[in-house]
Amino acid sequence: MDAAMQDVENGWIAIDGDQIEAMGIGEPPAEYADADHEDMGGDLVMPGMVNSHCHLPMTLFRGLGEDVDDRLFRYILPLERALVDANAVEIGTRLGALESIRAGVTTIADMYYFEDRVGDVLHESGLRGIVGQTLANFAAPDHSTMDEGFARLDALTEKFADHPLIVASAAPHAPYSTGPEVMSRVAEWADRTGLPVQMHLAETRDEIAWAQKEHGCTTVELADKTGLLRPTLIAAHVMYPTESDLDLIAERDVGVAHNARSNGKAGRGIAPVLTMRKRNIAVGLATDGPMSGNTLDLFAQMAPATMFQKIAAGTRGALPCQDVVRMATIEAAEVIGLGHLIGSIEIGKQADLIRVSMADPRLHPIYDIWSMLVFAAIPTDVVGTMVAGRWLMQDREVQTLDTDKTLADALQIAGRFSRQIRIIDEAAR
Repeated sequence: MDAAMQDVENGWIAIDGDQIEAMGIGEPPAEYADADHEDMGGDLVMPGMVNSHCHLPMTLFRGLGEDVDDRLFRYILPLERALVDANAVEIGTRLGALESIRAGVTTIADMYYFEDRVGDVLHESGLRGIVGQTLANFAAPDHSTMDEGFARLDALTEKFADHPLIVASAAPHAPYSTGPEVMSRVAEWADRTGLPVQMHLAETRDEIAWAQKEHGCTTVELADKTGLLRPTLIAAHVMYPTESDLDLIAERDVGVAHNARSNGKAGRGIAPVLTMRKRNIAVGLATDGPMSGNTLDLFAQMAPATMFQKIAAGTRGALPCQDVVRMATIEAAEVIGLGHLIGSIEIGKQADLIRVSMADPRLHPIYDIWSMLVFAAIPTDVVGTMVAGRWLMQDREVQTLDTDKTLADALQIAGRFSRQIRIIDEAAR
């Protein structure tokens, strides 16, 4: 799969170090006769998937309070204040990294707290990632003032300045939870560093109402006024943009991270993905946090993404499967600013590849490889995951993380959460 979305049967790929050196059809040329060879046995080799927006440490909140309307304020925020520390973030991230590798996700744009520890785990696991230090004016687990938050951001920037796979990022939580002064300060930081910014934008109706009441504009317009609407902004959700908002997003070349599954679970409606893409706005698929969308694999996002657009447009032809696969790979890479490095199989790009087994009867017959990936394939079909020329998983065995210890550590934290939930429920009675 290259930039033109060509699929190649009986192909070969030559990898030198961390890059794709050459590729072709049939037998490799004689110059590669002495190279190490790995036969894919008729399986599908495709670009690693790119999760353009998530909160990895929130694997620890997965499935918690699903049927409770006020779970954010009743459970999540109190649990974060009481129990989320650097150690919990590390354990939750490791669980998320393990899940991602096993699902064929090779690059992750993450925003949460203690992001230095998130970066450490991504380094340990071998995944590629953008790590965003969240800045918020509510009681955050890792900073009580904005100055403390920016100090953490500066330390994160310095720590990963020369890392080959990890990029530091600022992550103002949302316009309503930071405000224009902090947003302007983040824009100045981005001007100084040239690094990406991640932010929830136009996500909820309450957010839109807040901006109109407090600032007489939309949240997209507010982001533009403060200097944040720029090509290095990763705008998460964008559920309720106006026509003029979309014009601004397109003009400023902002990428959008689309979270179909979590949006649907929250009953928020259907994001105007078709309209965005008609305006040449890059839209990448994303999972959101495991608390919101439950899984960190993009297979679970692809079918809902196209189904919702088909429902909204009233036609089966809306958002074709090939476009959805683009949104999980090369388009998501463009959204997070790494399209020149990853997202497609092209000479000179990084060797971020996954091997998808064709063995399961569920996948056959295959008339259209794109529809098979969108509607039939699931994470367990991924049998190999490679980042920068290094296998992180082969034959479903993750080689960079201890699976048993990762699960045991996560269960310990979940036990603490359960005890705290009982305290919260008893106090509410």
